Amino acid sequence: MNKTALFIIILFFFSLNSLAQKPPIDSLVLYKSKRLLLVYSKGEAIKKYKVALGSHPKGKKHFEGDGKTPEGKYYIDSKNPYSHYHLNLGISYPNAQDRQYARLKGKSPGGAIKIHGLPDKFAYLGKMHRFYNWTQGCIAVSNSEIEELYKLIPVGTVIYIYP
Repeated sequence: MNKTALFIIILFFFSLNSLAQKPPIDSLVLYKSKRLLLVYSKGEAIKKYKVALGSHPKGKKHFEGDGKTPEGKYYIDSKNPYSHYHLNLGISYPNAQDRQYARLKGKSPGGAIKIHGLPDKFAYLGKMHRFYNWTQGCIAVSNSEIEELYKLIPVGTVIYIYP
């Protein structure tokens, strides 16, 4: 066996072992007023991220185009490796209550709420993007942060979004 093949085998087993040692993520909590996303494992916060939100972050999202980030209990319902915003984790907005409220008001609740990174052309901003709420209702982190979250967070993880 040559040195390259041996190195690849060792690297493969090391990466499997390091993945097995990552704690299971069981929930996310977003505090919009603090622009803080917490990652929980076994009831303990193990990581935190400063975020950017929708352009009008105060209040609960009700309608498409309102620039608000939802509030309530949702789930990570998808992962998109081909996102225009580097990577993204889908959030299960709108739920049945959100759709009913919008329907009663004769409007669309909107959708496509994600946790995502930055468009490639703005990746150079890194964490500086957080100084401005620039999304249409999504939760934005830097590209390196979404890479980490994308690996750690399974579909089905609950996310609680508080004012």
